[in-house]
Amino acid sequence: MPENQNIEYKSSWRDEYLKWICGFANAQGGKLYIGVSDDGQVCGVLNAKRLMEDIPNKIRESLGMLVDVNLLSADSKEYIEISVPASSEPVNYKGEYHYRSGSTKQLLQGPALTHFLLDRTRTKWDAMPVDGVEFKDLDKESFDIFRREAKKSGRMTVQDLAMTNEELLDNLNLTVNGKLTRAAVLLFHRKPERWFGGAYVKIGFFGDGPDLQYQDAF
Repeated sequence: MPENQNIEYKSSWRDEYLKWICGFANAQGGKLYIGVSDDGQVCGVLNAKRLMEDIPNKIRESLGMLVDVNLLSADSKEYIEISVPASSEPVNYKGEYHYRSGSTKQLLQGPALTHFLLDRTRTKWDAMPVDGVEFKDLDKESFDIFRREAKKSGRMTVQDLAMTNEELLDNLNLTVNGKLTRAAVLLFHRKPERWFGGAYVKIGFFGDGPDLQYQDAF
């Protein structure tokens, strides 16, 4: 059977194939075969026993998923079948969202990523929580600047200014179940590029009313 939207063949295992599993999960699901050449012929895989332990663990640790990993054989050659179900929740690999389209794996970016996340969660990219970043990791000077400018503009009261940083972020809807959102990291971490390469922030000036007068991005 040739490769299609639900089947991918790989002659040997590489950890980068976790992206393909991520892509299947975010699309219709599918099967990844290890030890099978591109033309569908079984070529066999080395260290099958070790891979039968390593692959499920790596999938669980990297993608948060449990999938069926089966050891099969043909003509005395062992190969591995990874059966990936479609996920109702968006699945990411190291912060990236991959998607199976036809017989290709696509990295979702820009409007395509926004549409995908809204379709699955009704949540925008910047509102997704981030693992591995805590309140103590954020930059104190950034909070001081925020409070100073908010006070100058009259957008925060004295009571607002007295809030802790954690309370401030919560009131700004920059936390989800106790976790910082991507927007919080972009705004208040000194080096957000550690998590989000290529991300940018739009700054808008609203003046006295709700209408946006101009904006800039960096």
